[in-house]
Amino acid sequence: MAWQQVYDPLGSGILSALVAAIPIVVLLGTLAFLRLKAHRAALLGLAAALVIAVAIFGMPGGKAGAVTLFGAAYGLFPIGWIILNVIFLYSLANEKGHFKVLQESLTGITRDSRLQLLLIAFCFGAFFEGAAGFGTPVAVTAAILIGLGFKPLAASGLSLIANTAPVAFGALGTPIIALQAVTGLSLQDLSAQTGRILPFFSIIVPFWLVWAYAGWRGMREIWPALLVAGASFAVPQFLVSNFHGPWLVDIIASVASILGLVGFLFVWHPRRIWGLDGHEAGAPARSVHSFSRSQVFRAWMPWGILSVIVFIWGIPSVKVFLDGLSSFKVSVPLVHHLVERMPPVVPAPAAETAVFSFNWLSFTGTGILVAALISALFMRCRLRDIVRVWWETLVRVRYSLLTVSAMLALGFVTRYSGLDAAMGLMFARTGVLYPFFGTMLGWLGVALTGSDTSSNVLFGSLQRISAEQIGLSPTLMASANSCGGVMGKMIDAQSIVVASTATRWYGHEGDILRYVFFHSLALAVLVGLMVFLQAYVFPFTRLVVR
Repeated sequence: MAWQQVYDPLGSGILSALVAAIPIVVLLGTLAFLRLKAHRAALLGLAAALVIAVAIFGMPGGKAGAVTLFGAAYGLFPIGWIILNVIFLYSLANEKGHFKVLQESLTGITRDSRLQLLLIAFCFGAFFEGAAGFGTPVAVTAAILIGLGFKPLAASGLSLIANTAPVAFGALGTPIIALQAVTGLSLQDLSAQTGRILPFFSIIVPFWLVWAYAGWRGMREIWPALLVAGASFAVPQFLVSNFHGPWLVDIIASVASILGLVGFLFVWHPRRIWGLDGHEAGAPARSVHSFSRSQVFRAWMPWGILSVIVFIWGIPSVKVFLDGLSSFKVSVPLVHHLVERMPPVVPAPAAETAVFSFNWLSFTGTGILVAALISALFMRCRLRDIVRVWWETLVRVRYSLLTVSAMLALGFVTRYSGLDAAMGLMFARTGVLYPFFGTMLGWLGVALTGSDTSSNVLFGSLQRISAEQIGLSPTLMASANSCGGVMGKMIDAQSIVVASTATRWYGHEGDILRYVFFHSLALAVLVGLMVFLQAYVFPFTRLVVR
């Protein structure tokens, strides 16, 4: 028999929402302030979510247990599988000494660490977000930054800050496609509206990123390069999203940004070269390294192979082909079509699907493993060394895998028990201020689930219903959910664990959370203000798709 979610078990919407938020407070509070290990904080948050879901929101215990296992499995596949194999590739390259060559070769473009950060974390990271998403860009860019000599906190936190503006169009437009599926709105309109909000922040984020790293003065000294990187991303982002669709937005924009920035750095350089320690590195702006072209090629080859393979793995037709060879799906007992979302979150009672898809060949992590094995052949690694490094990597990331599983289990319990909707409905009651708070709901959704796609699935329908009741554009508010969500990507526990694992800084997740929390909240507030202006203030209202 189906169980229907209850969103106000305490008879007060605000009180029910506050109680629903307790698991998130437990998770983030124990991480940031009690400094618990991430896996312990995640397990405590999961325990709190289960108690509240069963004892207060009335979810049957069997369903809560099944959802927990469902979320934990999803945490391992595909999320944990990505983490494991990215670190495996990094370890192979590091063992062969390629990172020293890679670091020196980058100085042929620029010796300034601010510009290296911009190129790797923002431009290069955006490509991986567009091709794969789901933690891949943070894992890759954080690992590269560590190899270049950045400190673990900077490499982790800055990779998270950079991975924002591309997120709404990540994984070949998956978040927008999912948003269209749950709202029934035009896919082209959602793509266009999202592309009329985010380009402003695609210009802001490079400035913000370098300000977080080097301060106001350090940011001001390289503002021309920041403008080039941001504008060369923002303009294609606007054009492709408005006149083509959501699928290739990040790919085209990131390639344009990479080419634009690299080309600009060959004709311009800052007066003061910023070293990794923050001190002036001295002239020249670029250096001539002692490595041969073949050595440089071999150093960059693993990451080039990774880029190509991940892009191929992300093509929908390739995914369909691989799924045909390896698809294995299991309907979750007690949950699949046996839990119902209720009005006003959805227009009419709707059964939730709960199917675990073990498409092992089409997983992005499998593509990364293939890239690592191909790279190992080119690096002339012996088979026993490949096996040894993979096993050592598995041992190294074991607690990270446990953490991600526990955090995804928490997120799934929150979703299927209705705790997320109880919090969302509180935001929906804000009346004329709803454009701002609806955007913050998207931020909360990604902070809860770790995915802009999941946040859109959770709250997309609620955004449409609330907007129509208030008299706002449903396309604007559905898009605002996705745009606000991109700033929540910084503080979702899953991404923080990916960053700490990639930088080999496991156990310091609380430090990373404290480092990025202000940036996440401040940027989300700015997105909320932009949506508010587009809802009510001329000429911003001209940007709204009606």
